[in-house]
Amino acid sequence: KTDYRAYDRNDRQVRWYDFREKGVGLNRNNALLRATGDICILADDDITYMPDYEETILRAFRENPGADMILFNIQSLPGEHRYVAKRKHRVQQHNCGKYGAVRIAFRRMSVIKNAICFNQLFGGGSMFTAGEDTMFIRDSLRKGLKVIAVPDCILKLNDTRPSTWFTGYDRKYFEDMGSSYYYHFHCLAVPCLVIQLIKRRKTLLQEMSFFQALRYMIYGVNKFRKI
Repeated sequence: KTDYRAYDRNDRQVRWYDFREKGVGLNRNNALLRATGDICILADDDITYMPDYEETILRAFRENPGADMILFNIQSLPGEHRYVAKRKHRVQQHNCGKYGAVRIAFRRMSVIKNAICFNQLFGGGSMFTAGEDTMFIRDSLRKGLKVIAVPDCILKLNDTRPSTWFTGYDRKYFEDMGSSYYYHFHCLAVPCLVIQLIKRRKTLLQEMSFFQALRYMIYGVNKFRKI
């Protein structure tokens, strides 16, 4: 049901909204429209923030006053291989695909005044099941926002539930990957997909052949083009 309540917790005010609609992008846009803080972060239900996460984030923005968005590290689960920033660096179009939404902290006014939001076709509960976080970062870069990555860690993942969108490297995964790449690269989507299949073949091609996966990717490209 649709609901709203406000309460105090640890000397902070919590404003809690419930909506009938599903979709990660839609829910994050709803939160963004109602946020009031200078700096925003994007939580999820399978993470735990480090005890000093707030000070870590605020310090990063104080030390980088020109940054509109800062991407942080995650303490991954055993056996996971997530990208770890070893030093502070500028994030650009070519290297922004390594970061999930929970890594992102951003200046709210920088995003709002540039009319940046989450694509509601992508993400859990949407037509295409993933990719909305990379699109949010890339759209910010396209609008001229300064995005940096820092080596500080602000949260850890909890092994508490299965993924809400990843069910294996199956047909749905490759179709959605094709749709996502067309959003990012347009006419260069297919060459970029071929490169990714070659580079990540040991990971991606566990359940099907190269050409079968590419065929599903191209189907995803065409599906998004027809929307």
